[in-house]
Amino acid sequence: MIKRGKPTKNGQVKLTFSITESPTVGGVSLVGDFNDWDPYAHPMQRRDDGTYQVSLMVPARQPIRFRYLADGGVWFDDADADHHDEHGGRINPADVQEAPEGPGAARSAVGKPMRQTLSAGQPVSASASVATS
Repeated sequence: MIKRGKPTKNGQVKLTFSITESPTVGGVSLVGDFNDWDPYAHPMQRRDDGTYQVSLMVPARQPIRFRYLADGGVWFDDADADHHDEHGGRINPADVQEAPEGPGAARSAVGKPMRQTLSAGQPVSASASVATS
């Protein structure tokens, strides 16, 4: 689930990302173009009810791309993203809906989490395991 706050006077929006479960045992991080795909920049906190959650501020009018990264290098997407493609999910922070880009950008992936396990030889920033607390 993705909650969008209202844009602030300085043009920022608070986004809160929540997932009900991790595909692996261990931690989960939110990664994307807003943090240079750094798996250590936005670790999700596990709450008492078992959900994982993290919030961040982003520019209101700039769409962001993101994915989740779980321990063991398991990538997965959020079904609540505005759009899915081969790069993961994309959302518009200010909740301005856009049409999908390109011929292969159908919304058919919505509601179907993509899971991908990384293998050796991929860039460190993309394959690093998530630190657990």
